[in-house]
Amino acid sequence: MSKQANITSDEELIGVLEAKRQVLMDRLEAINQDYRRGLDADSEERAQQLENAEVLEGIAEVTMTELEKINQELLRLRSGS
Repeated sequence: MSKQANITSDEELIGVLEAKRQVLMDRLEAINQDYRRGLDADSEERAQQLENAEVLEGIAEVTMTELEKINQELLRLRSGS
């Protein structure tokens, strides 16, 4: 494979990774907005929100892990390693 083909592949991969990173960052922002809304005054609704908060916490953790992997890969690609 030629050097030019490899550069194009890396550039394409960087574009894909940047797009994925943006999706993940948007997901984290949506989760943070949900947390900022606080809890409902209605006890039944509040109970549901607390259950959802546990799920959101798990999603946020997985999302942050994926973001870290993407950031590391972008750094590697941009440094030419």
